[in-house]
Amino acid sequence: MKRQRYPTDITEAQWAMLEPEIPAPRPGGRPRKTDMREVLNAIFYITHEGCTWRALPHDFPPWRTVYNYFDAWKRDGTWDRIIDILRVRLRAAAGRPTSPRVACIDSQSVKTAGGGQEVGTDGGKRVCGRKRHIVVDTMGLLLAVVVTAAHVDDAAAAQRLFAQMPSKEFYRLEGVQADNKYHNYDLYRWLRVHHRGYELVVISRAPGERRFVPLRSRWVVERTFAWLGRYRRLSKDYEHTPSSSEAVVKIAAIHHYLRRLYPVPVSESQRFRFEGHRPKHAA
Repeated sequence: MKRQRYPTDITEAQWAMLEPEIPAPRPGGRPRKTDMREVLNAIFYITHEGCTWRALPHDFPPWRTVYNYFDAWKRDGTWDRIIDILRVRLRAAAGRPTSPRVACIDSQSVKTAGGGQEVGTDGGKRVCGRKRHIVVDTMGLLLAVVVTAAHVDDAAAAQRLFAQMPSKEFYRLEGVQADNKYHNYDLYRWLRVHHRGYELVVISRAPGERRFVPLRSRWVVERTFAWLGRYRRLSKDYEHTPSSSEAVVKIAAIHHYLRRLYPVPVSESQRFRFEGHRPKHAA
């Protein structure tokens, strides 16, 4: 029996984009019986709703099967490939070139739930957990993400971020805007030595300004963190390894970008909104 749809399920248009990017079964193995669309629906459900793998509803494929695909696609670069394709298509839809000219970098410290690898304390924000470091373009689209222990210096993590941004792929990129915590001579030297072709532009508050004033050029990266915050799996860091944490950030971004590029039909979104919320006095 066909199951009832969840609000996080992908549409036909979204599946048509994703299906060609799903790795084919290994040659010589058993025929694949699992529905790959349902695997993606299950992963998006967990990311958005924040439940544990074992609490995955039973009308999805078995949770262990879903997790194995999540982990395999993390390791073989499937999530990276999909997010790159979506970013290019969103930029093209907005009439922009493939490569941005300006990017923004920032970090976010979050608590961890339980144990896990690479956990530390951010003394400035008094957070014990991990730190998410991201680079986005001026549309807020993700260019790179790195997850570290919370005590890792932002400038040190920036080198790992920039290592994911080769100048060949981001050939138009001229500058990455950052705040004062990235003012680091070792980072400047690293950029010169590795010939990235772009420079770090530190944006500071106006002299004498003490009150909080959002910087327009830097606000875009905060908006991206707000978008990601809609996904409950990111309310804390629930993953055992930083690599899994990075994958969940990418999956949340992928789901968000799919909704922007291929919006859910109005009739379908209205059904999600009102289904199951009929007033008690209704017949």
